[in-house]
This record gives sequence, structure tokens and C-alpha cells, in this order.
Amino acid sequence: MHPTLVAVAHGSRDPRAPHTVLALLERVRELRPALDVRLGHIELNRPLLADTLRDTAGAAVLVPLLLGRGTHVKRDLPAAAARAAHLRIRIAGPLGPHPLLVEALFERLLEAGWTPGTAVVLASAGSLDPDSAADTRRAAGLLSERLGGVPVVPAYASAAAPSVPDAVRALAARGYHRAAVASYFAAPGRFASASAAAATGPAAAPLGAHPALARLVLRRYDEAVARRAREPELATA
Repeated sequence: MHPTLVAVAHGSRDPRAPHTVLALLERVRELRPALDVRLGHIELNRPLLADTLRDTAGAAVLVPLLLGRGTHVKRDLPAAAARAAHLRIRIAGPLGPHPLLVEALFERLLEAGWTPGTAVVLASAGSLDPDSAADTRRAAGLLSERLGGVPVVPAYASAAAPSVPDAVRALAARGYHRAAVASYFAAPGRFASASAAAATGPAAAPLGAHPALARLVLRRYDEAVARRAREPELATA
């Protein structure tokens, strides 16, 4: 039996967010119909991760629907795994940075009306963890390469600098008066909406249920399963 894939979403007060995550997981199931795919939220939405793990048996891989390293990946998920002592659990890496995310960002920008030469602000949630900022900077670099070398400035909706409006103003000072905003968010929410509102050019939608994201979820799952022979499990039955 394959371990259950437990996708871990952050949770949001925006009612669109859980629907978006469910649509993404439907794409994952379509790609691998025999795999047991479940959802758990860190906060705000049901099912909560603890409830999903309580109702899961055997082995599971937690795949964070998060785009970089930070407190949730480093602390919250290992703590949840440790509490689920009845399960054999592995934790996959966060989704980003990764070329598949860059493809999704590129297509979302095109859908919003981005044109070659337009500078971009890569808007993410932000974190106090320096590894999270490093991951966002890496994603911005990859996106700049994909867009032909135009400036892509990483910016944050909270906790880190620069803010999205400050990044837009900084680009304007460099002569880029029509800056697009790429939404480095897995689902709609308050931060994504506020970031989009700061754009002086096209504002892309969040990554959502993009097919590339579904493929990446499975890639992270497979990577975690492949570590089985090389690393001890976090919990044993």
C-alpha cells in the first residue's frame, strides 16, 4: 500500500481558498487515481490537520501546500507528526522554489495580460524566517529568467521587506512605471488581494489549481517516499 498523501494547506478566512485547494487536489487525484489523497489545514478551515491525521491509518506523507521554508514547515508539521504516534509519517519539502511553480506563475501572468518587457513584483506572504525569504528570492530569479531577464522583485505582504507597494514604487523609480504583480500564493486570500491591488500593471491570479501545481504536489510526495530507505521515519506505530 502506498502511504496516504496528506496535503497540508494553511487555511484562510477567504471562502474561495478551501474551494481552490479542493480543486487542486482533484487534479492530483486525476493524475494518480489509486492514491489516497486527503486534506488537512493548519488553521481556520476544516478539516484541521490533527483531525485528518487522527482518521488516517498506516503511513502518510505530509505535503505542505506552502511555497517556501518557514515556521509551518520547520516546526508545526513535525510537531503534528509527533502527536500522531499511530502513524508512520514523512514530511515532504515545500512546493517552492521549483521550475514547475515558475511555469504556473508565467502562465498566470500571461492570463492577466503581461507583455514582454514589463517588470514584475513577485508578491508572497512573507515570514520572519530568513530561509523563507531566500526561497522567495530564488523563485524571483527563476521567474526573471523565464520572462527573458526582465526585473522581478520579491516582495512581501507581511513580516518582511520590501512590501509590495514599496517594491512597485522602487520599480517606478527605475523607470518601470507599469509593474505587474505575480501572485506567489497557492490560493486566494487577504494577502493575495492586497498585493494585487498594489499593481500598476497586470495583476495575476494566485497559482490555484494550476496543472503544474498538481504535478509538483506529486513530485514532492514521490521525493519523500523515495527517502524511506535512507532516513528514519518521524513516528513509528
